[in-house]
Amino acid sequence: MIRRVIIIKVLLFLTTAVFATAVGWLIYYANTPLQLPHTPLEFSVKQGTSLRSVAKQLTNIGVLDHPWSFIVMARVLGKAGEIKAGNYEFTNSLSPYRLLTKLTRGDVTLREISFIEGWTFSQLRKALNDNPGIRHDSAEFNEKNILEHIGATENSAEGLFFPDTYFFTDGISDLTILKRAYNTMESNLATAWESRAKDLPFSDSYQALIMASIVEKESGRSTEKRMVAGVFINRMKLGIKLQADPTVIYGMGEKFDGNLRKRDLTNDTIYNTYTREGLPPTPIALPGLASIQAVLNPAETKALYFVSRGDGTTYFSDSLEEHNRAVTKYQKSGHHNQGNGD
Repeated sequence: MIRRVIIIKVLLFLTTAVFATAVGWLIYYANTPLQLPHTPLEFSVKQGTSLRSVAKQLTNIGVLDHPWSFIVMARVLGKAGEIKAGNYEFTNSLSPYRLLTKLTRGDVTLREISFIEGWTFSQLRKALNDNPGIRHDSAEFNEKNILEHIGATENSAEGLFFPDTYFFTDGISDLTILKRAYNTMESNLATAWESRAKDLPFSDSYQALIMASIVEKESGRSTEKRMVAGVFINRMKLGIKLQADPTVIYGMGEKFDGNLRKRDLTNDTIYNTYTREGLPPTPIALPGLASIQAVLNPAETKALYFVSRGDGTTYFSDSLEEHNRAVTKYQKSGHHNQGNGD
């Protein structure tokens, strides 16, 4: 009987000792700094990757000496199934516990994509397709399909997406980014529309968006956008054709070779504002906020014409005679250049 009691006590002691040793090892391992092979170090976890695979990846890139200690720690702490997918960046040394916390909390680095003012929808879509961090759910969609999936009611995708830099986690759907950019444009346009000037020749905010896209392509200077908008709005009110070169270029599509010729201006398309009155049927590019605000609060001017001086600035004229003199003075090359507005 006494012998049995002694054996039980010895077993309990050994069990306690083993447990205490295991706990001590776990605490020591969890808090021992890892030696990263280099910094910053980027690491990606794909959706559905197991703890074992993650530990193996970390071992292969030199973050862990071996995978099993990390796996044991994660299982003991009940975190084995909580690792989040995404891109991670390690900028300095960290312990296995901090590493596990980072992975289970989802402290991912954000990717980014920029949509630029003046881009067409085809340029925007190429940027989406070329970004490796984006899931290309719309790869086989036509324009109509895309608009349906993001809840857009317009018939054309051109000009509907706000030019900005959008941040996202790895693996996001391109449709999610498109919807975010579409909603941002709607919000900015609605706000600008509410504070618009009186007596503008637009029946709705979409027409203002079309005009803003023309201003975006005509003027690269934010200080001149309101004047450019004022010229076009004056022409609309007087029933004068807009005669905006960028609309003609847009209508030419891939046929445009960098030079706009007289025959291009007389070749009628639905986007040729030399042959047709009023606005084209859709925007021709992504307008930025400055162009939208310029169109909805244009400069008060009598100018009806403008021409580029060739140095990045613009000369505005109230009469055709003055404009013709300015064209002769500033554009001697003989080519019809984008941005004349005549």
